[in-house]
Amino acid sequence: MNTLTSISILPTRASAGSSETSSHRIASLPVVVIAPHNQCNCRCLMCDIWRIKESQELTPTDLERQIDSFRELGVRWAVFTGGEPQLNPQLFTLAHMLRSEGIRVTLLTAGLLLKSQAQDITTNIDDVIVSLDGPPAVHNRIRRVHDAFERITAGLKHLRELRPDIQVSARTTVQKENHCLLRATAAAAKEVGLNSISFLAADLTSSAFNRPEGWQPDRERRVALTALEVEALDAEIENIIREYKAGQNSGFVVESPAKLRRIVQHFRAHLGLAEHAAPRCNAPWVSAVVEASGDVRPCFFHPAIGNSHDAPLREIVNSPVALKFRANLDIATNPVCRSCVCSLHWPRNR
Repeated sequence: MNTLTSISILPTRASAGSSETSSHRIASLPVVVIAPHNQCNCRCLMCDIWRIKESQELTPTDLERQIDSFRELGVRWAVFTGGEPQLNPQLFTLAHMLRSEGIRVTLLTAGLLLKSQAQDITTNIDDVIVSLDGPPAVHNRIRRVHDAFERITAGLKHLRELRPDIQVSARTTVQKENHCLLRATAAAAKEVGLNSISFLAADLTSSAFNRPEGWQPDRERRVALTALEVEALDAEIENIIREYKAGQNSGFVVESPAKLRRIVQHFRAHLGLAEHAAPRCNAPWVSAVVEASGDVRPCFFHPAIGNSHDAPLREIVNSPVALKFRANLDIATNPVCRSCVCSLHWPRNR
């Protein structure tokens, strides 16, 4: 995800089954992304998680089984993602368990429950990233919740009353409904007091986010851009770069100009007007995604390499399946990576 970006040197690729697979063993796993709940309380245009009918959630007992692995792997940062993490009634017990191990805990949320859970958030969460897809009316339309923006604003106000220094940032998924409104979205985020904003392109082709068969063309067209809309996005991105000094330490917009321009490239490539190009990423070597079902993935978009109900995380990430996957993964040419909308770079010496 774009919230987990940095700089690193990728491991070299090795042939599966060769002695070089040992170089793909993981001794340190600094980042774990956890989905405490598999459902969501929004009905977003660009995601099908809200269609999931059978509820699954991570329990403190599930996490307790993995704490030794977290210690051995040196996990330093846990990101709660979703679905909507705040739907898990034991979320803050999970957060407390992680923070007791010295692990930073970030909450990635739609923000509808910020106000009602503000006390628990300020006590048990280090920082918050809230999804923000436009100025009020646009955000509410995309989320298909009539007062979604207003609930974020009310929740943010309450969080700051309880803990004035809490960092709460915005993340925007760029798509058809908001491609011309990135500056307006940034302005809205700034006006309500969010600390920063980041942007990423909508995922159009993967099987993630409860789309095992992908999207049908008509559904895809509701989120993707036309050629004319891509040009409008290009102009909007350049304006963002110029007006918000994107990527600078003091800038409100997190991404560098190069990363923002990759968003335009992504939509152009989807139309066949440019080549898909994989982002720089070492996520499968430095992180893992643990889903509410227990499935463990090297990132959101690649297949599961094991299940946390069956084995400790340290064994899953170094299993024959995982080693073979990493040994054969050439990010620059892998079709899933080439169409990826987000990436993680974690320096080896960090």
